[in-house]
Amino acid sequence: VEKVEEQLAGLRIARRCVPSEEPAYLLDIHSSTAAQPGSSRLVAVSCSNRSIRVYDRETLHLLRAYRGPGGALSGVRFAHTCDSLVFSACSEGAVRCWDVRSATQKPVQVFSGYPANVFISFDVSCSDLIVCAGTEKVEKDTFLVFWDARGITDCASATKEPLGVYSESHNDDITKICFHPVEPNLVVSGSTDGLVNVFDINKDNEDDALISTCNSDSSVSSLGWSGEDYKQVYCMTHDEGFCWWDMAQLDTEDPITLLHVLDVRESICAENQGLHYLVGGLYHEKAGKLFLIGGTSTGNIHLISCGTDGLSLVGTLCGGHSATVRSFCWSPTDESLLTGGEDAQLLLWKPGAVEGSLTKKASLKISSSVQKRVRVHNTSLKSRKK
Repeated sequence: VEKVEEQLAGLRIARRCVPSEEPAYLLDIHSSTAAQPGSSRLVAVSCSNRSIRVYDRETLHLLRAYRGPGGALSGVRFAHTCDSLVFSACSEGAVRCWDVRSATQKPVQVFSGYPANVFISFDVSCSDLIVCAGTEKVEKDTFLVFWDARGITDCASATKEPLGVYSESHNDDITKICFHPVEPNLVVSGSTDGLVNVFDINKDNEDDALISTCNSDSSVSSLGWSGEDYKQVYCMTHDEGFCWWDMAQLDTEDPITLLHVLDVRESICAENQGLHYLVGGLYHEKAGKLFLIGGTSTGNIHLISCGTDGLSLVGTLCGGHSATVRSFCWSPTDESLLTGGEDAQLLLWKPGAVEGSLTKKASLKISSSVQKRVRVHNTSLKSRKK
């Protein structure tokens, strides 16, 4: 574990993407995993200007750019079994799939929701068979919507209707969805209602499908799976809290909560800079260890180690970004890290790398409010003090 922590702290900038003519926040990053022999891996980025950009992962050269018909984007995902298919969800009620091999700007598949759906989260199962998207609350309704994703390339530009929905388990905006990395029937969802729900979608109905409900006590901003065989679930909240649960303890007498930190900013004192926000978590399989990634509004990135006894700072990556970091993607194959931020920069970090180009960052901080990381919800969250 110590060696892995040293490696993470020793990450250095290997590449920067060439700044775009239309600077935008880089909101979400995902990297392809199933690269065909001889082909280079790809990275997709969703941007605040409602575009999706696809880069060569090694050189960070821009290969493709897509823009849907409208609506804010909520995430970007490559298919797991085909590295040329990229999915994105948008607020105007559709999940789209593009094929990066094609020069056309048209999606090869559109997964349409129900008329009032506003999608703010989504994911694709590890088998690429199911797509799931989470909605904003409209009147009293909030939905997890499911589609059959098979046969995408066979029916170009066809529109798919939903298989069905879960509507009872959350009562506010569903902010995050994450399928299990190896069990295609398991999915976890998080909401501004504070609940983190684990479902087995192979079950016949929503009641039977709901395996576990955990309460984060706050609005969920990020979540994921960790631990041996990925039996643990963790989440971060919009007020920078952290929760970590062990699903393997569900049928035992032992408590399932591994750690609950009300405000990570109070427990991580990174010298004089402090910690301003959390971005997400990464589970390091080789080390069997969960790490959190957070940062400062000036662009420094903090790497934080998680243990059942608490959180500790592993290292800080400096000199890369000049504003809030919004997204990252970890690659276990070459132990590299991609980061994107409100300074419109996409950076590739590698252990012990030396940055090839001397074109240091200009201040690309975009003038719109850097501090507004979260949409304001009408449900007022009670501020809590330790």
